[in-house]
Amino acid sequence: MTERKYDPDLQAILPFLPTVSDFSSLDKILEIREMRAGGFGGQPPPPPHPDVLREDRSVPGPAGAPDVPIRIYRRKNGASGQRPGVFEIHGGGFLIGSKEMMDPWCERLVAELDIVVVSVDYRLAPEHPFPAGVEDCYAALCWTAQNAEALQLDPERLAIAGQSAGGGLAAACALMARDRKGPPLCFQLLEIPELDDRLETPSMKQFTDTPLWNRPNAEWSWRHYLGPDHTGEVSPYAAPSRATDLSNLPPAYVSTMEFDPLRDEGILYGLALMQAGVPVELHNYAGTFHGSGLVPHADPSRRNSLEVLGVLARGLGLPAPFGHPDGKTD
Repeated sequence: MTERKYDPDLQAILPFLPTVSDFSSLDKILEIREMRAGGFGGQPPPPPHPDVLREDRSVPGPAGAPDVPIRIYRRKNGASGQRPGVFEIHGGGFLIGSKEMMDPWCERLVAELDIVVVSVDYRLAPEHPFPAGVEDCYAALCWTAQNAEALQLDPERLAIAGQSAGGGLAAACALMARDRKGPPLCFQLLEIPELDDRLETPSMKQFTDTPLWNRPNAEWSWRHYLGPDHTGEVSPYAAPSRATDLSNLPPAYVSTMEFDPLRDEGILYGLALMQAGVPVELHNYAGTFHGSGLVPHADPSRRNSLEVLGVLARGLGLPAPFGHPDGKTD
């Protein structure tokens, strides 16, 4: 691995993380399915949060497609009446991941902010290339907004959020909601988003051996997501960086990591949103890599999670959460 100035809190874990040598052969569907079956890295999933209720449902999918599984999270003894909501989309390079992997984060949002969270299980490539995944997400987003009263959710304070490929899908759903006159989203939380299939940015060209995610991984991710028969133009609903009009989109928070091939496309997308008149907070974390938040004790991970809680609270019109620098401390 190329010598880089990773944050000291992350140094110890680097030898144990996969890089290109582990992922480069994942062209066979069987190998991808084996990765999916790995779940939490062979570890049992964390227990449910004691203060949070989970409810699994299936909701209508796109026309002619199967129903879409979702998981709804609420606080057991939350405030009465309608609460702000977050529609969460998991990552995984469009190929792996599930709503279960987002349980700890979704439950933390509910417990600390007293909101309603809906997490979606969309169809995955390569069995279901674009537009299956994003259309599943958009259909579930529309169902969430249409059923706001039953969910005790305030439809005027509904945000969308995602990490990695989920961040790209969240950005795409925000575009779709604007273009199709869908749910009026109040905020978009785009963490380390995967946005650009062209793979031409300096960070994408430079980071070919970074842990967890690198250029070869990005190549097979887009190849499978766009499909083996793809030719011609790529839709901005697949790759939001290709959108030529970013006006009238909801305010955004975009995070990027220094040694992540996705770094520059996230920064450029945030800049393009700003230039289109969209309020944006943009933060690049030094010394980090794609997925370094999986090391929660690391200083940049702790700062990132606190910042995200704070900006999401503000985006939803809520006070900063307990323990946040802007919130209560006693």
